[in-house]
Amino acid sequence: MDDNSIKGQGAQRNEINRFDRYTFEPAPEDVEKAKTSFTEVFPKSIVNPVKSPDLMMEYSLNPYQGCEHGCSYCFARPTHEFWGFSAGTDFERKIMVKKNAPELLEKFFQKRNYVPKTISLSGNTDCYQPAERTFEITRKILQLCLDYRHPVSILTKNALVLRDLDILKPLAEQNLVSVSFSIPTVNEEIRRKMEPRTSSVYNKLKAIEILSENKIPTGVMVAPVIPGLTSDESLTILKSVSEAGAQSFGYIIVRLNDTVEPVFINWINANFPERAQKVLNLIRSMRGGHLGEKRFHERYKGEGNIAGMIHDTFALGKRKFFKNQEPRNLSTENFTGSKDQQLRLF
Repeated sequence: MDDNSIKGQGAQRNEINRFDRYTFEPAPEDVEKAKTSFTEVFPKSIVNPVKSPDLMMEYSLNPYQGCEHGCSYCFARPTHEFWGFSAGTDFERKIMVKKNAPELLEKFFQKRNYVPKTISLSGNTDCYQPAERTFEITRKILQLCLDYRHPVSILTKNALVLRDLDILKPLAEQNLVSVSFSIPTVNEEIRRKMEPRTSSVYNKLKAIEILSENKIPTGVMVAPVIPGLTSDESLTILKSVSEAGAQSFGYIIVRLNDTVEPVFINWINANFPERAQKVLNLIRSMRGGHLGEKRFHERYKGEGNIAGMIHDTFALGKRKFFKNQEPRNLSTENFTGSKDQQLRLF
């Protein structure tokens, strides 16, 4: 690891915003000392229809913009640029908070002729990032889903989800919720560098165990798979999460689109200088000589021998550890269209 790398942070600098004509680059010592700030924003809508043909989700909802977890590879980083911020350290340190999300969601539920479909929390940034401990927006959203008997899926890297077991359990009893953990590595040393402010590997696996014990459907996304860095862990990850109680899994091969590319390059050079060029070249071998891929369907497949080996490994892992895995459809049958006061928990 480079002695000049910024510990506890994915981005090593504040990357240039591709939409800005003028830019300001703070000194490295100022970047390292920067504190996280929270700004309340007031969106007019909160539920986003998902139109990508290669995604299974139909609606997404993000209580926060930006993410404290600090994952260098995060595909959501470039979205911060539309707000006038950087995809680099700004993405991790300037968090926008949508306190009116529960109010907007309730109005959405009450729309005339609304047909319920599963809403996915964390379609962009993590709904259980550290800010949630303070603002509790995700908790209020889950409570509304319980009140209205509306299906909701959760994807997170944070064991903070266990705080809301009192809501998740009755949701699960009515087949209204599923939880997935994003686990790209079970090597704690790599985890601390790659996703510095997420829950530890131990706490993620323990959370899967507790959720499963409480009969809450739990899965895992092995994402991203990074050749030359985490790809050799694939079977180990599937074995570990299966033993913890996960019922399903998915995986995504790394792609570094737009401003994610310089963030990741700076990060891997700072944290794994001896592996950096090998990893980057392996990614290029799967992406037609590039580090990114935006074409629908192709962005999740990759190409060439390395991508093929990754797909074969996960196929083997499915046969060994998840041979009975089946798609799970959450229920929309009991959506009330109005708040059921008897379901209120607080």
